[in-house]
Amino acid sequence: MTNCHDLPDVLPLFPLPGALLLPRARLPLHLFEPRYLAMLDDCLKTPDRMIGMIQPCEVPQACAKRLHAIGCAGRVTGFSETEDGRYMITLTGISRFRLVREVAGFTPYRRGEVDWAGFERDRGPAEADPEFRRAPFMKLLCRYFAAMELSTDWTSLKEAEDELLINSLSMLCPFLPEDRQALLEAPTLATRRETLVTLFEFALRGGQGEEPLQ
Repeated sequence: MTNCHDLPDVLPLFPLPGALLLPRARLPLHLFEPRYLAMLDDCLKTPDRMIGMIQPCEVPQACAKRLHAIGCAGRVTGFSETEDGRYMITLTGISRFRLVREVAGFTPYRRGEVDWAGFERDRGPAEADPEFRRAPFMKLLCRYFAAMELSTDWTSLKEAEDELLINSLSMLCPFLPEDRQALLEAPTLATRRETLVTLFEFALRGGQGEEPLQ
C-alpha cells in the first residue's frame, strides 16, 4: 500500500478531454506537443515519475481553463521515442486526487497542488464487488457492443477479474467526457459498475426521448 505521505504535494497536470485513468489500470498516451514533451522530461527526473490526469470542465469558452476537482495520478511505467521526437508512454494508475489549486510557475505545462485524502482504497489491493452478477452484466455488455458496433476479445473479458473488467470497460468504452468523470468519481467498484450499467442501458435506449437501439 502507498501512503499519502509518500506522494507528492504538487503534480504536473495533463488536462486531456475524454481520457480516463483509474487506479491499478494502465493508460497508453501519445505525447507530441512541446509542452507535454517538457512535462515528460521533467517527470522522469523525479523519484515518483508521476503525472496527474485530469479532465477540463465542459464550460463556456470564457472559462475554458477550468478543470474538474478530481483526477487520477499515474506513474510513467514505460515509454519509447519515435524517430521524429514524439513519445509513446504508459501510465499506471496510482491514486485519485483532489485538485486544491493550480500552481503558478515557469513551466510550459500546468501544475497543481493536490490532496490525496479520501482515496485510501486506491492505494490498497484490488477491489472486489461482492454483488456483481457477471452473467446478466455480460449479456447487457454484448447488446451494448453490438449496438455500438464494437469488437473485443470476449474470452479475455469473461476471464478478467472484477476490477480489471469494470475499470477496463470504463476506460475503453466510447463515453462522453462527463460520463467518464462520473466513472472516475465513483467511490467504490460497485458504484462504478452501477454507473456503467446505467450508461449501457441509456445508450441502448438511444438516449432520453429517443427510440431504443435495435
